Amino acid sequence: MKKFAFKPNGSLYPWRFRLVIALLGLCCVAVTWRIVELHVLDEGFLKNQGDKRSVRHVPIPAHRGQITDRNGEPLAVSTPVLTIWANPSQLINQQQQWPALAEALGTDLSTFSQRLQSNADKEFIYLRRRMVPAAGEAVMALKVPGVYSIEEYRRFYPAGEVAAHLVGFTNVDEKGQEGVELAYDHWLEGLPGKRQVLQDRRGRLIKDVQVVKNARPGNDLALSIDLRLQYLAHRQLREALQEFEARAGSIVMLDVRTGEVLAMVNHPTYNPNNRAHLKPDMMRNRALIDVFEPGSTVKPISMSAALASGRWSPTDQVNVYPGTLRIGRYTIRDVSRAPGGVLDLTGILLKSSNVGMSKIAFDIGGPALRETMQNVGFGQYTGLGFPGERVGNLPSYREWRQAETAALSYGYGLSVTTMQMAQAYAILANDGRKAPMSLLRINEKPGTQQMIPEDVALTVQGMLQQVIELPGGTFRAQVPGYHVSGKSGTARKTSVGSKGYKEDSYRSLFAGFAPSTDPRIAIAVVIDEPTKGGYYGGLVAAPVFSGLMSNALRLLNIAPDNLAEMQQVELPTVDAGEERG
Repeated sequence: MKKFAFKPNGSLYPWRFRLVIALLGLCCVAVTWRIVELHVLDEGFLKNQGDKRSVRHVPIPAHRGQITDRNGEPLAVSTPVLTIWANPSQLINQQQQWPALAEALGTDLSTFSQRLQSNADKEFIYLRRRMVPAAGEAVMALKVPGVYSIEEYRRFYPAGEVAAHLVGFTNVDEKGQEGVELAYDHWLEGLPGKRQVLQDRRGRLIKDVQVVKNARPGNDLALSIDLRLQYLAHRQLREALQEFEARAGSIVMLDVRTGEVLAMVNHPTYNPNNRAHLKPDMMRNRALIDVFEPGSTVKPISMSAALASGRWSPTDQVNVYPGTLRIGRYTIRDVSRAPGGVLDLTGILLKSSNVGMSKIAFDIGGPALRETMQNVGFGQYTGLGFPGERVGNLPSYREWRQAETAALSYGYGLSVTTMQMAQAYAILANDGRKAPMSLLRINEKPGTQQMIPEDVALTVQGMLQQVIELPGGTFRAQVPGYHVSGKSGTARKTSVGSKGYKEDSYRSLFAGFAPSTDPRIAIAVVIDEPTKGGYYGGLVAAPVFSGLMSNALRLLNIAPDNLAEMQQVELPTVDAGEERG
């Protein structure tokens, strides 16, 4: 029997042994070549890989654009602040420094430690955002491991509650949330930059390498309002609400010639710098959002429609006796009885006769009334671009019944905003021409569009002046040294959730312009639910108009047009010694 002989060292299959040795040799050559390549021929690769693990791009904050009034007074500015953040996995081991850190942050130690322990497995939490630089630097001066800072900006509103509804505010990330801040957010917001830095694995800064991209600050915005007039309107409205214990109110002041909004205030208001106890209804810009029936303030617009029709002239008379008018199951009533029962067109406005206005409306028809009201901006956007603005309601009927025509003529059955009412009177004051409205400062006088015939507008201007100045007129709206034109109104408030009107619930209204001989300013005043001392527009809203208009005309250096003749007074002679004394 032949024995099998075992051959060690791969002699049984020599080719396999040689193959394995060859493959191992190739691997060694490949590894050796790669080492030579990385360290000699392509040495930048390892350096780049190392940098990728330590180079970071840190954002450079860009401040938001400034908002100013028409004269450059700041309404919204961005100030530098420090945001303090921490790496809990590092800070959790620094318990001996927690008391000092909590005190510097202005927080309770127990709250601070509880929050830190609940986030111990995380690598990032905010400790406190938007600290003033001095306080933030005091925190960083403690040099607590795991505590870091970020440069940011905080929005500040120097005018506070005075311009809050107009300017609005931003959130914690500097994004517009309300008002102009929201409407022009893309224009105001800045573009952050980038800075290249070297950091270690714990995020600590080793070296500031370079600025990759410069930050671009936001664009500034100059509003049309005059902060001085805004303060005056704010004070005037606040005092009126306190005197008559009213629920709310709004005022709008316009430049008749340019359509610029010179002032827009609302009450109640809020402080945008401290919104800790802010209620939602305090944020509402009532001048542009709240709609209401304008009552008798719409009668000059209805009178313009009558005069424009060619069927009526100022001397025409209307019999309003006995002060009531029955239409089906509705009865129209006049508050003030006309002597003799006959009124001309100026008398209808002076006495605010619903009966007289209704009879004129029956003659010209509902469509003519609606067309004129639409021409002055009722039922349409003002073009201001303000967030949440409402257009109100201007009805259009396939068949105009007498009740609907009459109600529209004396300000019921439609709804408007305070801004729309101010715009309508600005058009009357501008000889029937409509200037585009603007919340931004205008450097050149804009083009206008004729919405009411010029002769009609001039006639109505004169009629509204007599409404203020004739005996029995709205004397509380008079302004010493100036002729003013305007019309008061008192509108009942509708019930919410049911038909009809509330009992003893009114809006007091007044709208007008001055000086009558060359109108420059139009003002609309709305006082919501006065509960003390009366509720008629001529009693509650007219004095607000008078006080604000008086101050505004003098502040803007508009020449008086109703000065009494100057009396010549002969002064006694004074010798040189007395004059020096």
